[in-house]
Amino acid sequence: MALAAVKPELRPANPRFSSGPCAKRPGWSLASLGGAVLGRSHRAREPKARLAEVIARSRAVLGIPADWRLGIVPGSDTGAVEMALWSLLGARPVDLLAFESFSEAWATDVVKQLKLPGARVLAAPYGRLPDLGAVDPAHDLVLAWNGTTSGVRMPHADFIADDRQGLVICDATSAAFAMALPWPKLDVVTWSWQKVLGGEAAHGMLALSPRAVERLLTYKPAWPLPKVFRLTSGGKLAEGVFKGETINTPSLLAVEDALDGLRWAESIGGLPALIARSQANLALIADWVAGRGWIDFLAEDVATRSCTSICLKLTAAWFTALDAEAQQETVKRFAALLEKEGAALDIAGHRDAPAGLRIWGGATVEADDIAALLPWLDWAYAQVTPADAPAA
Repeated sequence: MALAAVKPELRPANPRFSSGPCAKRPGWSLASLGGAVLGRSHRAREPKARLAEVIARSRAVLGIPADWRLGIVPGSDTGAVEMALWSLLGARPVDLLAFESFSEAWATDVVKQLKLPGARVLAAPYGRLPDLGAVDPAHDLVLAWNGTTSGVRMPHADFIADDRQGLVICDATSAAFAMALPWPKLDVVTWSWQKVLGGEAAHGMLALSPRAVERLLTYKPAWPLPKVFRLTSGGKLAEGVFKGETINTPSLLAVEDALDGLRWAESIGGLPALIARSQANLALIADWVAGRGWIDFLAEDVATRSCTSICLKLTAAWFTALDAEAQQETVKRFAALLEKEGAALDIAGHRDAPAGLRIWGGATVEADDIAALLPWLDWAYAQVTPADAPAA
């Protein structure tokens, strides 16, 4: 197709396509936080009730099983994952699925920090998943349900055995509220407030199955645990964590924002509506990509395409002929052009990923804004394409 040298007339009403923190829900304003209980102890009755409400509403929207525990923990999703790794691993050998930067980080922590002798890293390059058939049901398993920096997601949970002996620890930070999570196949699920519901950063969510709770109560790691990681006390579960008694001081402004996002989710129809909104955004981008010869999904298998962190790679011959540094610089120019025009903010791929674009398609992003963005991508590509490059 001919390159779009003329600037589009229509811009996205909300050009925020960052993959974290993510766009606020439609209609959000600072006035939405007017009911925040600021200047209060988070241990007082009303603030504590707000924290407990975040837990209750999150449980309801996600359909978390009644016998699971759900708590608010410090350090966003990273804190929640690390809490699980340091508190639960070591009782069995562990398999780690590493296929993008965050899942690689969990593997590094287990191998180099915890130094577990039974750790197996099952790795794959960006755009692919590891060999899921190699997962051992007798081992613990650590995985990301959706690769935030690769745009590759788990296509199903068939590789997780129903009669597994190990625990499954799932980083779901860019999947929760946008993808159906297979709760019976998982034992620990973590996420953060600032992804699909567009909340503010600071705290993460930690969901534990009965099997995970049993591990906490019957296994003591060989290493000391920092205070912020401790989920047991005196041989018993620290129940307060799962009732709104956070381990460290939370931002009550961020708590109010989390509640605002959850109420919005409920008002539009809950989890099915959230998933549908994300899937619609992916569909728009997929249709657009199919009509172009210069760009494609980083995910090589259609079944593994993320509907939240939608990662794209430039495939034009002139671009692929560049070295890695030149490719990154080209993408930076591409993204800077869009930011200058107010058409898109923060859509360059993650620094650890192959050079490309990353467009957040989570539920708070309007389909009309995705539709308005796409002609701008054509325009920006025309601006960075060398004059002597063959037509794509």
